Amino acid sequence: MARLARSTRRNIRLIGVLGVVLALGATAACSGNGAQWHPPGGSASPTDGVTAGPGDSSLTVVPANQAKNVSPADPVTVAIANGTLNDVALTNADNKVVKGEFNADKTAWTTSEELGYNKTYTLAASGNGLDGKTYQDNRSFTTVKPSNYTLPYLRANVSQLLDGGTFGVGQPVVVWFDETIKDKAAAERNLVVTTDPPGIEGGWRWANGQEVHWRPKEYWPAGTKVTVEAKVYGRDLGNGLFGQEDRKASFTIGRKKIGIADSKTHLMKVYIDDVLVTKINGKTALSQGGKSCPVANGIPISMGRGGSTVGDNGQRISFTTNSGPHVVTVKSEVYRMTSASYGLSKGDYSYDVDVKKAIRISGDGEFVHMAPWSVYDQGKRNVSHGCINMGPEAVTWFYTEFGAGDIVDVTGTTAKLDWRNGLGDWVLTWEEWQKGSAL
Repeated sequence: MARLARSTRRNIRLIGVLGVVLALGATAACSGNGAQWHPPGGSASPTDGVTAGPGDSSLTVVPANQAKNVSPADPVTVAIANGTLNDVALTNADNKVVKGEFNADKTAWTTSEELGYNKTYTLAASGNGLDGKTYQDNRSFTTVKPSNYTLPYLRANVSQLLDGGTFGVGQPVVVWFDETIKDKAAAERNLVVTTDPPGIEGGWRWANGQEVHWRPKEYWPAGTKVTVEAKVYGRDLGNGLFGQEDRKASFTIGRKKIGIADSKTHLMKVYIDDVLVTKINGKTALSQGGKSCPVANGIPISMGRGGSTVGDNGQRISFTTNSGPHVVTVKSEVYRMTSASYGLSKGDYSYDVDVKKAIRISGDGEFVHMAPWSVYDQGKRNVSHGCINMGPEAVTWFYTEFGAGDIVDVTGTTAKLDWRNGLGDWVLTWEEWQKGSAL
């Protein structure tokens, strides 16, 4: 199968709306003028450093004067103890004012927009204390200059984003970074999944240095609303690699749709909302291969014939369908399938054909698809190169009903799906899954 390729880039990139970013910032800290600096990722309170007793007044500013490598994601704060702030102005080198807000009683001020990377800012603040004195503070600081940037993508699969769609109960959250992440724990701490209803247990697992998945402990409850946030702007993900911007996506879980494909019976039983499908297009039986096949018994299928051959480069190519829960990714009304895509360009097992109603269920080329040439084998024997063959009437219905995130669970074969093969996330037990977290 053809795979996505990417050229390594070492300059900042502005990649549009397809993506998502992840990073954790680190900053140097120094103190002065009564202020107390917090490293990136820490929480800075507007009253940090204020030790005034009853009746005493003092002005506190974060970050410290002349601070370097400040994370642009951390807020700038000004607070007065026992007094009221008058004016606070934060400007960049071009004298553009940075937006900020006072609290209700004007004892604290906080920036309401993020700062930029590698910028110098100047702050002027004043306030009146209850002791009758005027307090002022003037300072400057500089934000961090990253050695590189990364932009992550919030994906459903390699060709579809999560944002705004409806997906099946097996859909994992996939975050893909366009750079290799050195500090996976730092990245993971700034990835947030929230659900409605709340309280759904789940966790992250890294597939490699650029991709991390989140899945629930069990299949999603139908109707769940999910929001994913990559809060990585200003965060150092290791070796000076910083997040280029924050990203957020929301999606909804649809009805529970699971097809169980049995290699031994050559049938697929389909369950929708845990109820066995007994009719297709109003019919209780399918006419296929010269016989009547009750839908309640399962849709007749033909799977991988088994065995293997040697490819163009001496590699071993298997014709066994992988067992395990497969997550549907993309669908194509017509899809060109060629054995040359995985290194078999000639010989008895080579092919180059356009197939209809192709539903991809793995990364290495397993599909559920229409196969009129094997109708007489469907329900009787396995003859495919590894895909799940169906007859025209059944697959047309299946293609309409099933979509991204729905489950095709294959049983009874001698091969097991690798969890990184497409979206094989559910092959792993919950205990196994948790071991892949950087935290």
